[in-house]
Amino acid sequence: MKPKFGNDLTNTIRHQSQVIQTRMAGRAVIRVVNRCNDAKENNNLNLSECQLCQVPDAVFHLMRNTPLTVCNLAGNLLSKIPSKFALKFCLITELNLSHNKMSKLPEELADCIELQHLDLSHNSYVNLPSVVFKLPKLKTINARKNYIMDVEIEKVKEDKVLEELDLEENPLSPKSHDELSALTKIRVKLTPREIEDWEDLTV
Repeated sequence: MKPKFGNDLTNTIRHQSQVIQTRMAGRAVIRVVNRCNDAKENNNLNLSECQLCQVPDAVFHLMRNTPLTVCNLAGNLLSKIPSKFALKFCLITELNLSHNKMSKLPEELADCIELQHLDLSHNSYVNLPSVVFKLPKLKTINARKNYIMDVEIEKVKEDKVLEELDLEENPLSPKSHDELSALTKIRVKLTPREIEDWEDLTV
């Protein structure tokens, strides 16, 4: 008859692991609730570094009577924000979505008519979401460290409010890089472009 010690040990370890995971999840929930309560005092919702894979419905419920002006969702695991985000938080002036896994924004974000500063840096965008050009008061866009190759230059030119566009550390095409470099009415931050071998006439 084989001893059960091995199985017992495995079960014990599995149980302890589950307990630890439950405690960690519990602490994460408590952190979110505490930060929502803080936001009721200062209208600044800081849910950065909360291990969020999505924006919990409970957040919208807790914040239903709070006119938020700042929302920070940086440093999570978000791949998107829900369309109702803009409906619930339409008065925010600052939105930080940096250091997530996002590649798109909901068209409903255009309802955030007071939004002035948007941080999309360190995500997975391959282009600037068209909705950013529908935000009537947007002054700054930080899209640093993404995978953006091409930018709709005409939309940038036509934007009458935009003051600064940060596109550093993106794999911009030579055409987009050159056209952005030529813009003068807004501050465009670009990583200096490396000349390709075929462009270097001295070779």
